[in-house]
Amino acid sequence: MKNILVIGSTGQIGSELTMELRKRYGNDHVVAGHIVGQEPKGTLAESGPSAIADVTDGEAIAEVVRKYHVDTIYNLAALLSVVAESKPRLAWKVGIDGLWNVLEVARENHCAVFTPSSIGSFGLETPHEMTPQDTIQRPRTIYGVSKVTTELLSDWYHHKYGVDTRSVRFPGIISYVTPPGGGTTDYAVDIYYYAVRGEKFTCPIKAGTRMDMMYMPDALRAAIELMEANPDRLIHHNGFNVAAMSFDPDMIYHAIKKLRPAFEMEYDVDPLKQSIAESWPDMMDDSCARREWDWQHEYGLNEMTRDMLEKLSERLLKQ
Repeated sequence: MKNILVIGSTGQIGSELTMELRKRYGNDHVVAGHIVGQEPKGTLAESGPSAIADVTDGEAIAEVVRKYHVDTIYNLAALLSVVAESKPRLAWKVGIDGLWNVLEVARENHCAVFTPSSIGSFGLETPHEMTPQDTIQRPRTIYGVSKVTTELLSDWYHHKYGVDTRSVRFPGIISYVTPPGGGTTDYAVDIYYYAVRGEKFTCPIKAGTRMDMMYMPDALRAAIELMEANPDRLIHHNGFNVAAMSFDPDMIYHAIKKLRPAFEMEYDVDPLKQSIAESWPDMMDDSCARREWDWQHEYGLNEMTRDMLEKLSERLLKQ
């Protein structure tokens, strides 16, 4: 039985990933790692163990790993794209200095490590249509630079020390559970909140700007299935492209309008978010993930929209 530590368990992905891992491996086998001031609450706190696991403190992480006999670490500590641009030194401290601490702990304690990368790891020179698995990566944001470094440093630990490091390049992730937290693709979550509340949505991304997106259930499966994959089949280890759907603001607007005919949207473009969005792929080629560990997405735009509106309506009614 695996013993897992999720670092960043109270974040957008971490809060849902922790619960999904507990369903699969048992509540007592998944530790919700967090920083001071961001303690788990509700079901996340009640369903299993938690511990302070700040990536800037390698010894503290090592203590948690030893105490709970951890063999697998999901390291989700990072600042999102827009936030990172306003706090670049902190973004590097958490994303890269923190990763170094995690990888050192993993090396010393024989742990496998998952640290997600992102479509933000690409740049303007990268092919935007069917972006290859192996291609030029020259991002112009600190978020993107840190994600490329994440991939390379994780690969180095794998080749140098034999640490089992794995990662996917997540597209924008859409969820009805955790509110947006400062990402470029957050508009694709916000828009559903406005639709459910019956309010007009002001889109910060220019019409026609396509980006890869993924519904949270698929994102959770991607992370877990990669860590469960047979290592003998893996040619790549870090930075797997994973894709599910690609759309621009008009496409998601019309998908919602089919189910909520009165819904309205207008544009007021945010220059920073737009510049970041334009440097990211329109659509990634994820054939390597499909070939090496049988990746398959389940949700397209229409299926996700139906589920998002239904689940978010139920959630907001309870508040």
